[in-house]
Amino acid sequence: MKQNKYDDKSFFQAYAEMDRSKQGLEGAGEWHILKEMLPDFQGKNVLDLGCGFGWHSRYAREKGAASVTGTDISERMLAHAEELTNDSGIVYLHQAIEDIDFSKSSMDTVISSLALHYIKSFSSVCEKVHTILKPGGSFVFSVEHPIFTARKEQDWIYDQTSKNPLYWPVDNYQIEGKREASFLNETVIKYHRPMSVFMNDLIQTGFEILRVEESVPSKEMLEREPAMKHEWRRPMFLMIAAEKKAKQSV
Repeated sequence: MKQNKYDDKSFFQAYAEMDRSKQGLEGAGEWHILKEMLPDFQGKNVLDLGCGFGWHSRYAREKGAASVTGTDISERMLAHAEELTNDSGIVYLHQAIEDIDFSKSSMDTVISSLALHYIKSFSSVCEKVHTILKPGGSFVFSVEHPIFTARKEQDWIYDQTSKNPLYWPVDNYQIEGKREASFLNETVIKYHRPMSVFMNDLIQTGFEILRVEESVPSKEMLEREPAMKHEWRRPMFLMIAAEKKAKQSV
């Protein structure tokens, strides 16, 4: 079942108040790492899966992309993205990631930020992206880290004051599947998969993995938000850059 919590008015309003929603890419704790993993966008046709407010779509155009197509299941997300965008080189489509259907070898780059942990089958996404990409094309994405998604609680164990985090528990790590997690005081369905599944699905589809990163806060983020020091204790996000192998001779 395709999930679309972001078209719920109260949930959307709560999301819109998050720092990453108001400040854009600079308000995203993982951005200082992810942006270094992105390919050269100059002259490229780019697909942004689960584009949300369109921050990454606009960034790609700022860096010289010839065209950007952003897709999202949420009409509210896309409406706000349209409000923030004044660029005919960006097109936003109301479309779930599971339903993407673009021509074979039509894109140079596919990016996705914090959307694929909402998708039940990562392998099917890999297959579609592989078909859409030109040989040598890039697939760069971020997801919630498997250490973060393993337990549905997705929270620290606290001391008796309930204020100081003692440790981050990990359980059921090898058990893939649905987790009913709490996000913005709502129950949200996410899909947990071990890191090996992300990597092996990519490899088996025909991608070459170029780089794997786990999030840590930047110095600037720590200075702005001292509580971010706890992000050094466990990674919240996983980021992978892969490339569709050029056609090999038989």
